[in-house]
Amino acid sequence: MNTPAIADISHAIQLAVAPVFLLTGIAGLLSVMTNRLARIIDRGRWFEQRWAELDAPSRVSYGRELAHLERRRRLASQAINGCTAAALLVCLVIATLFVEGLFAVELRGLAAVLFIAAMVGLIAGLSLFLREVHLATYAVRVQAHLDDKP
Repeated sequence: MNTPAIADISHAIQLAVAPVFLLTGIAGLLSVMTNRLARIIDRGRWFEQRWAELDAPSRVSYGRELAHLERRRRLASQAINGCTAAALLVCLVIATLFVEGLFAVELRGLAAVLFIAAMVGLIAGLSLFLREVHLATYAVRVQAHLDDKP
């Protein structure tokens, strides 16, 4: 029976550890994104709970706000999906590198493809997150402009 030496196992772990730091960073991003999504959902529920008490002009204004929140919710959700996919792909990169180092199987090409796919997912997630933040700050800017009118 051919068992890998301790040095081989140690080397496999060393190869697989580097992407773990990327995984930790993505986990931090996901935490921020899920908190933003939760705030968007809470704000939407607040409006929906008051809907029955509103007069017609207020419903129009609140309806616009709800539509805006729905756009933000979709973007935040898609950003989370992109970053989660990136995290899963990084996990596969780690497993691939560990298997390659442990069993001396040539999997560098697969690891490279998985890493590139992870970066595409992360770029997509961050781009969607940036768009959601832009929409949120635009809404605040519009509201501040409306408050200045007599």
